Amino acid sequence: MEDSFDFQTISTQTDDSENVDYFPPAYRIGRTKYIVITGGVMSGVGKGVFSASLAHLLGHYGFSASQMKIDGYLNYDAGTLNPYRHGEVFVLEDGTECDMDLGTYERFLDENLTRDNYLTSGKLYTHVLEKERRGKYLGRDVLVIPHVTGEIKNFIRTLAIRKPYDIVLIEIGGTVGDIENLHFIEAARELFVAEGRENVMFCHVTMVPYNEASGEQKSKPTQHSVKKLLEIGIQPDIIVGRCPVGIHPKVRQKISLFCNVPQDNVISSPDVSSIYVLPHLLDRQKLADTVTERLKLSMPMRRDPSGKKRPLARYVEHYRAEDLPVLTVAITGKYATLKDSYVSIVNSLEHCEVALGCRVEVAWIETTEINTDADLERMLPENLGAVIVPG
Repeated sequence: MEDSFDFQTISTQTDDSENVDYFPPAYRIGRTKYIVITGGVMSGVGKGVFSASLAHLLGHYGFSASQMKIDGYLNYDAGTLNPYRHGEVFVLEDGTECDMDLGTYERFLDENLTRDNYLTSGKLYTHVLEKERRGKYLGRDVLVIPHVTGEIKNFIRTLAIRKPYDIVLIEIGGTVGDIENLHFIEAARELFVAEGRENVMFCHVTMVPYNEASGEQKSKPTQHSVKKLLEIGIQPDIIVGRCPVGIHPKVRQKISLFCNVPQDNVISSPDVSSIYVLPHLLDRQKLADTVTERLKLSMPMRRDPSGKKRPLARYVEHYRAEDLPVLTVAITGKYATLKDSYVSIVNSLEHCEVALGCRVEVAWIETTEINTDADLERMLPENLGAVIVPG
C-alpha cells in the first residue's frame, strides 16, 4: 500500500529561519580566508607560538594577516586573573587586558592589536544578554546554537574587515573536549560551512610525548585528540606535533594514517633555543605552501632560492652564534616563581640580545622572600648588570 503521508504538513509554520547568521556591513565571503587553530592532549602545548609563527610566515610571503585569541573562561577579560593560574596579563594599546598570547602575536606581526583581537565567553555572553535585553533577537528563544555561535562568527568577521585582511588566524584556547570551549569549536565548524571549504581550514596542535628511556615518540594521544575533533564535525587539515625533538618519519606516517591527513601535512614543532627560530623551521617544512595550496591562494612573494630572505633571519643567525658576551639581568617580582608571569619582559630582553649581539641571562628574584638586607645580598647574583622591577 502506497504511503499517503503529506510531507507538506511538517514544513515550518512560521517565517522564522532556524539558521541565524550575522554579517558586518560590506562583508564579502571569500575576501578573507580563515585558519582555525585548536589544541589537543594538554594545554600550554604551544598553540600561541605556532599561530604567531604561521602568521609571521604568511606576512613574510606578502599576505596581510591578523590573529584572534578566543578563551572559554567567563571572565570578561584577563585583568582579574592571577598570573599563577593563567600567566601574564598583557595590556594592549587601547587598554584591553588580555591573554599573554596576544603579546606573542604583536611581536611576530609587528602590529598593535586591539580589543577586536580578543574574545572570552564572558565578553561574548555579556554582548548576547545586552542584545537580548534590547529586543534585538525579535522575540526568539535565544540559544547557544544558532545565536551564540552566530555572534562568535560575527566577532570573527568584524576583525576580518577591519583592514581588511587576507587571512585571519583564530586560536581557540584550551584543548578539544573542554566543555567551556565547545561553543567556539561549533562556531568554527559553522564558519567552515558558511564560508566554504576554500575559505576555512583547521590546524590542530597536539603533544607527541617522548619517552627518553626507550627513545620512543607516541602518537596515540594525538590520534585520540583528532578523533575527539572528528566527533564535533571537524577534520583537521594540518596536524602540528609538539615534541622535545623532531617527529620521527614513522611517527608522522602513523599520524597521517590514523588522522586522515597527508603525511606532508604532519608538521614537526620541536623545542627550540628561541621561539623566533620556529618560523624558519616551519618554512623548511613548506608550511606556507601547504596553507596557500589548501586555501587556493597565490603567494604575493615567492621563496628566495638563495635562502637569504629567511623569516626572522637575524634571530636565526643570532642563536646559531657562539662566544657572545653575557649580560646578567635580574627581574624582581611577586610572581617570579612562574616565569610566564613576566613573559613580555623576557621577550623584550631577547629582542635586545639580537640588537646588541649578546646573551642575556635572567636571574629571577622572588620579592616576597626578601625581608632583610642579608636576604637581598644572598639573592643577587655576581656580575649583575641591571635590575628590572616590573610595574
